[in-house]
Amino acid sequence: MSLFLIVALPFLGALLPGLMNSAGRQAVGGVTFMVTLTAFVGLLTNLPAVLAGEVVQTGFNWIPALGLNVTLMLDGLGFFFATLILGIGLLIIAYGRFYLSRDDNMGEFFTYLLLFQGAMVGIVLSDNILLLLIFWELTSLSSFLLIGYWKHLEAGRQGARMALAVTGMGGLVMIAGMLILGNIVGSYDLSVILQEREAIQADPMYLPALFLILIGAFTKSAQFPFHFWLPHAMAAPTPVSAYLHSATMVKAGIFLLARTWPVLSGTPEWFYVVTTAGLVTMILGAVIALFKHDLKALLAFSTVSHLGLITMLLGTGTAFGAFAAVFHILNHATFKAALFMSAGIIDHETGTRDIRILGGLRHLMPITFVIATLAALSMAGIPLLNGFLSKEMMLEEMGHTALFGPDWLVPVLVTVGSLFSAAYCFRLIAHTFLGGKRDPESYPAKPHDPGAGLWLPPAILVVLVVLIGVAPFLVEDFVKLVTASVLGIAAEVPDAHIKIWHGLVPALYMSIIAVVGGLILLALFRPLSRAWEATPRPEAKTIFDGIIAAFVALSRGLIHPLHNGAFTRYAMIFGVAVTAAGYHAWTTGVLGEATRTVQPAGWVEIAGWLMLVIAAVGLASMHHNRLLALILIGIVGLIVSIGFVFFSAPDLAMTQITVEVVTIILMLLALNFLPNHTPLETSFLRRVRDVTVAGAAGLAAMALSYHYLLRDAVTTPISEFHLANSYKGGGGTNVVNVILVDFRGFDTFGEIIVLGIAALLIFALTEALLNGPVRARLLNRVPDKPLSGTQHPMMMVVLTRVIFPVVLLVGFYIFLRGHNEPGGGFIAGLIVSIGVVMQYMASGFGWAEDRVRFPYHGVIGAGVLVAGLTGIGAWFVGKPFLTSDFTYVRIPPFDKFELATAALFDLGVFLAVLGAVMLSLESFSRLARRAHVKDSENPMDIDPSRTSNQNPAEVDIKGPDTPVGEGA
Repeated sequence: MSLFLIVALPFLGALLPGLMNSAGRQAVGGVTFMVTLTAFVGLLTNLPAVLAGEVVQTGFNWIPALGLNVTLMLDGLGFFFATLILGIGLLIIAYGRFYLSRDDNMGEFFTYLLLFQGAMVGIVLSDNILLLLIFWELTSLSSFLLIGYWKHLEAGRQGARMALAVTGMGGLVMIAGMLILGNIVGSYDLSVILQEREAIQADPMYLPALFLILIGAFTKSAQFPFHFWLPHAMAAPTPVSAYLHSATMVKAGIFLLARTWPVLSGTPEWFYVVTTAGLVTMILGAVIALFKHDLKALLAFSTVSHLGLITMLLGTGTAFGAFAAVFHILNHATFKAALFMSAGIIDHETGTRDIRILGGLRHLMPITFVIATLAALSMAGIPLLNGFLSKEMMLEEMGHTALFGPDWLVPVLVTVGSLFSAAYCFRLIAHTFLGGKRDPESYPAKPHDPGAGLWLPPAILVVLVVLIGVAPFLVEDFVKLVTASVLGIAAEVPDAHIKIWHGLVPALYMSIIAVVGGLILLALFRPLSRAWEATPRPEAKTIFDGIIAAFVALSRGLIHPLHNGAFTRYAMIFGVAVTAAGYHAWTTGVLGEATRTVQPAGWVEIAGWLMLVIAAVGLASMHHNRLLALILIGIVGLIVSIGFVFFSAPDLAMTQITVEVVTIILMLLALNFLPNHTPLETSFLRRVRDVTVAGAAGLAAMALSYHYLLRDAVTTPISEFHLANSYKGGGGTNVVNVILVDFRGFDTFGEIIVLGIAALLIFALTEALLNGPVRARLLNRVPDKPLSGTQHPMMMVVLTRVIFPVVLLVGFYIFLRGHNEPGGGFIAGLIVSIGVVMQYMASGFGWAEDRVRFPYHGVIGAGVLVAGLTGIGAWFVGKPFLTSDFTYVRIPPFDKFELATAALFDLGVFLAVLGAVMLSLESFSRLARRAHVKDSENPMDIDPSRTSNQNPAEVDIKGPDTPVGEGA
């Protein structure tokens, strides 16, 4: 199966659980299981190639200029981690199906799980570090959703925020390191980077890249001092905890260390930083785990400890250390997932995870007892279980490692860490399962073994724990294959074997000391626990909360004086800053000689300029009168349109004038709900300040424009490229339209999306107003002035009906000619919008709404979809997104004419513009309705109140129920 499909399947499958929610829990769990199973089977189809030592690669260049290639790579290391992610994922899905209660939204849960699964598979199969970074951040986002799945629990919400803050911050830091690494090599492809060990380590930017990448890895894998977020993530449902702690998120940092091992390891900096962080994390996590009373908290800190162990092994920089690390990754995934699922079973059946309340469960839950005991003994490093084998390899490696002191320091420290690790494992078994038989009523709920749906998944993992423990040769060759991928060009796979008995070696004595010491600590647990509780110690969560609070306070102190919602303040700050920067450039720079002369201005140009200045000054000085301000805005827009015509820019002129018409209509509707005059909000001194800043900025802009227009461009303008390639590249002679639909099609595509979002926001705000406390005020408002009694004037109705076909024809014509003459989809959409708006104005909202056949939301969506599909079509002919194509055809008896894909893109623009304008109008019109006033069903009428009780001459007097703004 294609690597692309393996990565894409979880993302595509994430659509299914939500859709299947109504079909029942079994259907949701089944479809999620099948999606993961399909991806897993697809992965296994590549196993023969991986076992043969091949590296399976596939991909394409997406944005070559940025080095962002969508390339995937499957070697031994990638296959190993993908197997853990998908294989354990299958067991987690089966377990989760029976673990979640009927009150939990299973479709939502499995949607999040598949998104997270896809992001993890993407990380381990990425061959491009920029692509890896995208998946890396996706794991942070999707894990946030999973950890905070139980939204009603404050601990879940806080744990999700903490995980996102720590891992997200680390990911952002890591981006810088990855960019440096790619810049050193000259490529962002891992397959290239992993071959440049000497060049990377000789570069002066090696250390910055190393430290930045290590921060990303340490935050993800909860290494000291970033270890505190992981235990708080235990507030998630147990299937999430089991998945995150065993095979996925926390292993992402470990994967990154293993993946970059060939080029980053082997230096003193790598050795001291990585080994020290791992050693400290291993010991600290083990000590804290021993004194935790919550089963999941104990297991969470044990995960921190074992991640430290793996990190420490990778930090040694030796081939045997990497060999032992790979083996322990496998072993830890099996026994830790089984232990978390066992903890979930205990919580599910007893109603508590508090070890102090538990005890004696071996009599009531024998199956769970066997599963959890075998997994815990493996984690403690007891012989004939897989954890013993990798622990012995760790002790052997660290027994020959010297760090910051005498040769005996590291062996003693890792023995102490192993001792505490054995102690918390023994405590888990003894305080949870051992002890005398108790009355089931003494527990919060009556304990009993669950159905096979809950105990079978961890049982499968425990079978692997035992099988690997008694027959390690079954996995030795595979572990060596994975180790070879980790070592790369840096070292050869060690000539060592995974065996149960290595003789009377120091590692064996260290292991015996750890086990015996763990039993002694268990016997002394009560006094040790009291001493632990009485000992003052820093609380990582408290420190984290304090740091976050300090940053929030600092941010508020910086932002509130600047970002207070007042546009005048933003404009003042921006104006002063830009003007000051321009003044500095003016006084310190060099101004070249003028190469052009000023052309004489005629009386028409001077008159237009005077009108523009008068309108602008009048707008600034009389803006308190809203209606007058709107009229002056229209004058400014009209003069600007004439200016575009004067400067031979008909496309811009047509766009400007149509935009002016539409916006003036919409703003007139909005004025219905605003006072006629705005209050005086600023003091005289502040207005003087604003005039000074605005005047200085305006004069600076004028001076810049004046001097720029008198001189030739420093570089060749991009317009020359557009003029030269408009026809032969885009198939059109209208350069402006070709720029919009081809050269800068991405910009246009983004603009219509933004336009659609704006219209939808207006609609959403309208819905909120009409469904909120403001609704009564809107419906019962009384106009402050008498309005005309005629709602729908006959002359306007007749006129709009007559010209509507003409408007449609003009819009159609403007649309078709846009590629070669002034016009296009944007202008055509505005023209047709004006025609439709006129129908609303003439006959009212109710009459027009009854004749709408397509919802305007759908029109916007159709426009974006058509434009997007047109861009995607270019991929099928091997061209970049939104690359247009054209040809000429002849259909008798017509003359030869052009067919261009840009017309389809322009159609999408047309639909999006039309839908956005009409949805905005519809939203304002709904606000204009009033209570007890029925919309007219006729296109035109005469208000009876004019003739029933009044003199017919009094046509300007209206009754109290005449709707405000109904004409719109």
